[in-house]
Amino acid sequence: MDTVLNYPRWIFAISLVSLWLSAGLGAYFERTWSPLRDEEREHFGTVIAATLTLLGLLIGFSFSMAINRYDQRKNYEEAEANAIGTEYLRAGLLPTSAAEKVRSRLKEYLDQRIRFYEERGEMNVRQIDDDTNRLQAEMWSVVESVAAQQPTPIVALAVAGMNDVLNSQGYTQAAWWNRIPASAWSLMAAIAVGCCALVGYSGHEARTPLLVVLPAVLSTAFFLIADVDSPRHGIIRVRPQNLLSVAQTIEPDRSGQDRKVSETRPRQ
Repeated sequence: MDTVLNYPRWIFAISLVSLWLSAGLGAYFERTWSPLRDEEREHFGTVIAATLTLLGLLIGFSFSMAINRYDQRKNYEEAEANAIGTEYLRAGLLPTSAAEKVRSRLKEYLDQRIRFYEERGEMNVRQIDDDTNRLQAEMWSVVESVAAQQPTPIVALAVAGMNDVLNSQGYTQAAWWNRIPASAWSLMAAIAVGCCALVGYSGHEARTPLLVVLPAVLSTAFFLIADVDSPRHGIIRVRPQNLLSVAQTIEPDRSGQDRKVSETRPRQ
């Protein structure tokens, strides 16, 4: 689902404005409605310190969650590249016609997987998913047909390799869906608003520019968490380096000259 959590820049802008307004409202309430007495400031400072500590723990925990999910996406990209490259070699164990079909589909499939990592438009991603599912069905149909006719251990290696290709794509998709829950974001936002309001309320005779410091720091932290957590729209994204490396091995050169398929086949 396309939500504001997918766009870190919007997270930064909305957080900065909301938290700055919260600090301003806290300062306004302190000046006009219920001024903070001097004997209350020490106890009030303890409350602010405890609240900011809690917020810091939540931010640290959320950042750790985002980093773990980012590492998971990187690991599955590597696993997917290894599965595709291995199956391209194992396809040579199939009969000649079936091997050519599987390798041809694997090249198209590899292009779709690279596009999946590089694409940012949601509409294009849906088309990529449809093409990916179609190619998976076609490749499995080929190896399934050969396995039914020749149920040998050698053919089983090609079938197992194709199974790894399909499974690795499923694991990758699951990792991209595994995001920081919206409830965690709501909790952080609520506590951040409360902290900024408390700081504004305690800022006796503080000038307005000083009230933007904490909102700016918190907004930057939220931006970094959202950026790492967003797999498609963030600045820090998983690059398909391993998939591109496989593509350089099995696909035609950029100059237009095809690599010989024999170069990728294991020597007899």
